[in-house]
Amino acid sequence: MILERLSIINYKNIQEATLELSSKINCFIGHNGAGKTNVLDAVYFLSFCHSAQTTQDSLVIRHDQDFFMLEGKYEDFTIHCGMKRGGKKVVRRDKKAYQRLSEHIGLIPIVLVSPSDILLIEGSSEERRRLMDVVISQQDPTYIESLNRYNKALQQRNAMLKTEDMEPDPELMGLWEEQMAREGEAIYQKRQAFVEQLTPLFQQYYETISGGREQVSLRYTSHCQRGPLLEVIQRDRFKDRAVGYSLHGIHRDDLEIMLDGHPMRREGSQGQQKTFVIALKLAQFEFLKRANSQTTPLLLLDDIFDKLDAQRVEQIIQLVASEQFGQIFITDTNRDHIDQILSKGDFDYKLYNVTNGVISTT
Repeated sequence: MILERLSIINYKNIQEATLELSSKINCFIGHNGAGKTNVLDAVYFLSFCHSAQTTQDSLVIRHDQDFFMLEGKYEDFTIHCGMKRGGKKVVRRDKKAYQRLSEHIGLIPIVLVSPSDILLIEGSSEERRRLMDVVISQQDPTYIESLNRYNKALQQRNAMLKTEDMEPDPELMGLWEEQMAREGEAIYQKRQAFVEQLTPLFQQYYETISGGREQVSLRYTSHCQRGPLLEVIQRDRFKDRAVGYSLHGIHRDDLEIMLDGHPMRREGSQGQQKTFVIALKLAQFEFLKRANSQTTPLLLLDDIFDKLDAQRVEQIIQLVASEQFGQIFITDTNRDHIDQILSKGDFDYKLYNVTNGVISTT
């Protein structure tokens, strides 16, 4: 997958920009807050129909403006995303609007590595479930549909659990529980298969970047591992009624992240945690690439070198500059890192300076 041209109007602090992009490496250099990350976020939006940084679309519209517009010209099609303030978001492929945005997910596979990924270690289990959902949904279009049906059933069951004036209808609740179990077990199987395929790729990348100094592992935990999910959900219905929400189901799944047999959250240094996140994201890239041999994902690297020692930086630079990756977008405040990457090979690249939302070629 190659993004040939990117057009941006009123997206965050970028008033207007049209970029003719390199098919290999595109580097954006500037101070913190200049707008480098906003360029990568625009590329992300074209793949997922939403920002990586907010779930509220209106927040990406530039201050004092009434709309935003993004257009991406890819090798085989053009994607247009736009929204007026107070209006509905529209996403078009070759001028034809999608009826359901879920139809678009997976068309442009993408992996984003950013500073906020530290939440995969320090944040709640929701962050780690989202990681699984984002990757699997790009590879399996039926996954989003199952997830949407599960979440609808979960919301309906929780609403019934919260009612105070009367006891919930047990038959109706049973129907929602059956849907949760049916969809939940399908989701569990796909998450389990994903983690099994991802783990060796992740461990290999981590070993390369760290020089084999530590051992890392992933372990997927789910209530589905306790038996048939319907039984697991129903056996604590009384307790669920007391707290007012569903205590069991795949919405409580998690990934245990271990360093040398101990929780990464407690044991890992900042450099080790950063290495973990980068290795995990590169493994996602490899997973998506193998899942669809016809399409190489886009790789977005946002300020990834901070808090890493020189050896780890060098290993990442060697990886990124290799042939296995396709089109790459990199941001950094340090021009030296960019120059090290570009010195590793004879490939096409573009360099951009970003200052207060204004993007210029160097």
